[in-house]
Amino acid sequence: MTDTAIFTLRITGTDTIISASANTTLLNAAEQASVRDLKLESSCRNGTCRTCMCLMLAGEVTYLIDWPGLSLDEKREGWILPCVAYPRTDVVLQLPG
Repeated sequence: MTDTAIFTLRITGTDTIISASANTTLLNAAEQASVRDLKLESSCRNGTCRTCMCLMLAGEVTYLIDWPGLSLDEKREGWILPCVAYPRTDVVLQLPG
């Protein structure tokens, strides 16, 4: 796989399917898609505030930082921080609330 690989980001409960490049965070991909109904909140954009925290139902991501602001239990449950998560496969997210 190369950094130019393109994956899909699907948001459950919506018809939203977004193209997500392997070298772009999921949050940036969602913002670039300009989807009006998408309520993916964000604040710090560096993996510490947890505002963008979402449950990943399917897929695989990687982080450029060693340990983003998630506990080991949260990571095991599938929680991710889209502001610092880069897709490695197609991804399905469930937004909070």
